[in-house]
Amino acid sequence: MKEGALSRAVTTVVLALGFVAVTGLQTNLISQAKKQSTTPQGQPPPTQPTFRSGVTLITTDVIVRDENGQFVATLAEENFQVLEDDVLQEIASLTLVHGGRVYNELEPERRVQEGIVLPSSRPTSDTAGRVFIIFVDDLHMEPLSTPRVRKIFRQISDTLIHEGDLFGVVSTGPSAIAIDMTYDRSLLKIAEDKIMGNGMSYQDIITQMDGSRGPAETLFLAHSAFRTAHEVVRNLEFVENRRKAFIYLSTGYDFNPYPGNRLYGRSRMGNRSRGIDAEAVGDLLGEDFSNLAPAADPFSGGPRLGAQFANADMQIELSELAKAANRSNVSFYAVDPRGLMAGPDISNNVHWDAWNRHITQTQDTLRALAQLTGGLAVVNMNDFESGLKQIDAETSDYYVLGYYTSNPDPTIRTRKIEVVVDQDDVSIQHRTRYSFPLPPATVAER
Repeated sequence: MKEGALSRAVTTVVLALGFVAVTGLQTNLISQAKKQSTTPQGQPPPTQPTFRSGVTLITTDVIVRDENGQFVATLAEENFQVLEDDVLQEIASLTLVHGGRVYNELEPERRVQEGIVLPSSRPTSDTAGRVFIIFVDDLHMEPLSTPRVRKIFRQISDTLIHEGDLFGVVSTGPSAIAIDMTYDRSLLKIAEDKIMGNGMSYQDIITQMDGSRGPAETLFLAHSAFRTAHEVVRNLEFVENRRKAFIYLSTGYDFNPYPGNRLYGRSRMGNRSRGIDAEAVGDLLGEDFSNLAPAADPFSGGPRLGAQFANADMQIELSELAKAANRSNVSFYAVDPRGLMAGPDISNNVHWDAWNRHITQTQDTLRALAQLTGGLAVVNMNDFESGLKQIDAETSDYYVLGYYTSNPDPTIRTRKIEVVVDQDDVSIQHRTRYSFPLPPATVAER
């Protein structure tokens, strides 16, 4: 090869090698730049995020009865379907309780979330088929009704609490009853003797002072009862695979009782005015209220907005209590010790319509607690024995179904639950809602 041709060939090879080297260097630099722009120096690139479903076992009691009203105790896992928000779920546990005896058909798989260190497993709990809480709301029982309430409490003890049942008793007020979970039925008599009504009378209701959100004492007593019930329900969350019956002995709630009587029931000097009598006969327009306290003048001072939202506040508290009960799989069985209500007491100067609105409101709150938690309300009836026997039957025969939700979205707090059985001519009773708890409140860092 001639010297000129050789020189041109060498130059071509050197240029080609240089191009390859530069191209490789550029590719390497670009790759490194991408890595440095997406991950901190010295750390590996992030992996694809993994979304996991919850680790909480959601349980619901299911009562299946045939066309004759008899409990169907022959069902197995393959006979049930559980749907959450219309999405089929995998059944993780199935427990049958028949005649108070427990039969574990399917044990739940314990799912542990990664990254959480748990303490050693606790010993196996006792195997009581039924768990009862008798809730005595003495803050909403008048003192004169104490003998009647004690008699009904004795009926509850004799009809519902059997040998081998686990139970506890708690009161909301000065009766100061606090019996921890026990099998000792002799403690029921001690609790009965301590019951003492401490609720407000009609005179107390209409003469109480109104606060910014309505009648102050009425709201305080109701909130105290709800808070006590909420604390007990939360503690029951740790009891699994048992039907937990919450016997709610109370006269119910009304956050805005007798609004007209309260408005015209106080004069400047504290004496009762003619407003109560005028409202009782429906003749408010025919009365002269010039001697009433200035607070009764609708055109003096600011508007009365507090009581307008009192019942809305009551609905919120009832809803949150029911949600807590559903999370703990607790059914409320409300019992109104007043029995059948025919009319107002003749010693109370109250119009029948105002009295009827108040009684209906209080009874509806008890019905709502029972309906929202899959229980039963024994209200406006004197035949307590039949109602208690029905509660006894519902708490003796049932299934407990458990599943882990397949929906990991924490923003959907309340889920609809539906249980389907592949049997004809049967009725199914179970709770229809489940709500996750609110996340704990955090204080923003300054």
